[in-house]
Amino acid sequence: MIKAEWYEDWFNSPFYHLLYNNRNHEEADFFTGNLCRKLDLKPQMRIWDLACGKGRHAISLYKKGFNVTGTDLAQNNISEALKFAGPELSFFVHDMREPFAEKKFDAVFNLFTSIGYFENYSDNFLVFQNVMASLRPGGVFVVDFFNSEKVAANFKSGYTERRNEIEFKIEKELCSNYIVKKITFKAGGHLYSFTENVSLLKKSDFESFALKAGFVPLHVFGNYRLDDFDASVSDRLILVFKKPG
Repeated sequence: MIKAEWYEDWFNSPFYHLLYNNRNHEEADFFTGNLCRKLDLKPQMRIWDLACGKGRHAISLYKKGFNVTGTDLAQNNISEALKFAGPELSFFVHDMREPFAEKKFDAVFNLFTSIGYFENYSDNFLVFQNVMASLRPGGVFVVDFFNSEKVAANFKSGYTERRNEIEFKIEKELCSNYIVKKITFKAGGHLYSFTENVSLLKKSDFESFALKAGFVPLHVFGNYRLDDFDASVSDRLILVFKKPG
C-alpha cells in the first residue's frame, strides 16, 4: 500500500477549496469546451477526469453529453461530487498511481495542476503508465500544469489571500526542484497550518514520461483559450498526448 502523504489532509480540508475558490464552474466550462472542440471529442465518448476534486470539470463534461468518470484521492471531494452523480456521471476514490481501468476511455483529463505532488519523482511516470493502460487505442491524455518556468522567474516568497473572514498567510520557498508552500490561518478560534510541496515539472519532464509510456505528442498550449505555449509568458502548460492505434 502506498503511504499517506501531505496532500491527503489538505485536499480533504474545506479550507483548500476556500483558498482556491477563484477556480469556478464558469472557468471549467470554458476550458473543457475549448478542449473538446480542439480534440474533436464527440458526445457519448468516455472521459476520465483524473484527480477531479469536487467534480467541476467532470460535471461540465457530463453536461456536454459525455460519459464521465471522476476519481480523486480525497474522500471528502468524492462525497461532494457524488451529489451530482448519475447513470453517465460516476465518481470514485482512487490514487492515480494505482491502475484503474483497462482500455475503457477515449480521453483522460488531468487538470488544474493535479500531478507533481509525489515524494518520489518516478511516481509521476506511474500516472502516465496507468493512463496509457486505461485509454482505448487512439485516445488522448490532457495534462494541465502551471508553467513552472514562469513561476520560478517571478517567484514571490510571501503574500496573503483573504477569503471571507479568513486571511491565509502564504510563505513559499524554492527547494531543489520543488516549491514548498506553507499556509497558515485562523478559523473558528483555531490556528491551522498546511504545507504544499509541488514539483517544478517542465515541458521536458512531461514529454519524457509520455515517451517512456508510449504516447505520441499532439499539442502544447499556454492557457485555457488554447493559445500556443510560450515558456516566458504563458500561465499554464497544457500538453496533449495520444495513444497510438
